[in-house]
Amino acid sequence: MDRRPLVAECLRDWGELQDGFQLAQDTHKQYKQKLEELTKLQDNISSSISRQKKQLRELSLTLKKCKSLPDKEQDENALEELQNMIKERQDVFFEMESYLPKKNGLYLSLVLGNVNVTLLNKQAKFAYKDEYEKFKLYLTIILLIVSFTCRFLLNSRVTDAVFNFLLVWYYCTLTIRESILINNGSKIKGWWVLHHYISTFLSGVMLTWPDGLMYQKFRNQFLTFSMYQSFVQFLQYYYQSGCLYRLRALGERHTMDLTVE
Repeated sequence: MDRRPLVAECLRDWGELQDGFQLAQDTHKQYKQKLEELTKLQDNISSSISRQKKQLRELSLTLKKCKSLPDKEQDENALEELQNMIKERQDVFFEMESYLPKKNGLYLSLVLGNVNVTLLNKQAKFAYKDEYEKFKLYLTIILLIVSFTCRFLLNSRVTDAVFNFLLVWYYCTLTIRESILINNGSKIKGWWVLHHYISTFLSGVMLTWPDGLMYQKFRNQFLTFSMYQSFVQFLQYYYQSGCLYRLRALGERHTMDLTVE
């Protein structure tokens, strides 16, 4: 069999590959240039916002001094209007900063290091928030099933340890994801994150608690409470997700607002 036609065909294919490769190289070069431009823009915007916020703080202090002085009703109305405008401007800056890279907090720095976790578009932010909500829902169902199994079907320290380890992993993961959501503009309350830190610690205590009389006395109460909590969270998720959907459609809630337990 003559191989020359096959060689010629391979050479033609290589020529087509070369054309595509050159196009890919040019596109990649343009992509890197745009990335450099984006980085410069991000730095410029961050610096500008920092200056504006500093000036707003100084203006707020001046307004407080003005309020302590005798004034007319007209001046009082002007001051109140100015304060409202400052508050609106701060909200705008908060929204703008949610699309800019920022330094991780202490917890994220310890867990992830100095990795940029800021998502750069609304679709990515909402997708991550939605994935967080689904993660909570699925794990809530799993925890309900496992706690029921440990409470009524299996009385073993091994299965208890698996359940408690699952709790530790679940709450640890929640704290990391919530820190990332905060970096991306979610207005998660401090108490909400704090109670997950506490839950992580207490789950660790249950995991390392040696088997004995006191553990067995507390075990059934804890598993019953876990079942009740998971069931309530399951119902609450569907109720609150429906409320959030309606409020977001009306423009009364932020797209990054979460359901709470």
